[in-house]
Amino acid sequence: MSEVYANRRSRLRDHFNAAGTAAALVTRPANVRYLAAAAPHGAVLLLGGSEDLLVCAVPPDDRPFEGRPDEALRVQVLPARGGDTAVTAADLARSQGADSLAVEEHHLTVARHRAIAAVAPALRLADVGCAVEQLRVVKDEEEISCLRIGAEIADQALGELLESILVGRTERHLALELERRLVDHGADGPAFPTSVATGPNSGRRGHRPTDRRVEEGDFLSVCLGATYRGYRCEIGRTFVIGTSPADWQIQLYDLVFSAQRAGREALAPGAAYRDVDRAARHVLDSAGYAEALPPLTGHGVGLEIDEDPQLSPAAMGKLDACVPVTVEPGVHLPGRGGVRIDDTLVVRPEADGGPELLTITTKELLAL
Repeated sequence: MSEVYANRRSRLRDHFNAAGTAAALVTRPANVRYLAAAAPHGAVLLLGGSEDLLVCAVPPDDRPFEGRPDEALRVQVLPARGGDTAVTAADLARSQGADSLAVEEHHLTVARHRAIAAVAPALRLADVGCAVEQLRVVKDEEEISCLRIGAEIADQALGELLESILVGRTERHLALELERRLVDHGADGPAFPTSVATGPNSGRRGHRPTDRRVEEGDFLSVCLGATYRGYRCEIGRTFVIGTSPADWQIQLYDLVFSAQRAGREALAPGAAYRDVDRAARHVLDSAGYAEALPPLTGHGVGLEIDEDPQLSPAAMGKLDACVPVTVEPGVHLPGRGGVRIDDTLVVRPEADGGPELLTITTKELLAL
């Protein structure tokens, strides 16, 4: 695996060297982990002229889910607590003879940027931009394997919950139960705060669980995800509580299901991001729900739950193979209820079977 991380750092080095910069400082935690195999709290990565250094505030922990630093990297721990790893790394770059340093300006605070400039005034500071994020878009098979396992864990946790008695339990209790099951089945933890919305609360986009209790006739909308070895997946499903869904619930669910299927079928290498969004959105727009739709149909996943690409109406760019994305259209009717169906998939060419579905919990409208 050390070769994988060395290759990633080499590709970033080619990028900033081509821009005329001698060294680079990576501070965004997900980017540090992508390049160094681990991102201990507060750690930064210096890609220097003579060697690469992982600069840590404290010695790296040995817990597997936090990752272990690439053995090819030298780890340098600050001599005393309270120091700034980024400032220390900039000073190390200066001592290595670098005359310029590319930094992640989109991640650094103004104060931290000024502190770097103050400790090494001879360094010309440049912006490396989102170069690491762009490298992260296409995943290798090891990364996809981690996402696949995370999806299996999320499916298992959701499936077990659906077999239990739900009526009378609160949204908050169900969310905590799901997160506990994720960990029980081997996840590092939840990929994001679990959402459970019942009845009229399912009509609120981005709803956070409350003490409202599940009642007969409710829509039950659940969105959860598992983190496995740092990689985060996502699944969302909507169910009906009771034995006989109302006609309006069936019609709304069938409509969202059709939109989600259209979005999934549009995933292919070379497909424009906006065209995937359009495929799903058109189904719902045509039914008169334009005002009730979320701003995007899906997004990339990986070391963060919301990565590039963004599948939205204004998004620029085209999909590549081996890019994991969500497809998650929904219709939210305030005060009444809503439906969201959310899967994590990996873009694959048609010759390889088309998009690979990672989250496999049934999308049939179940009455629980």
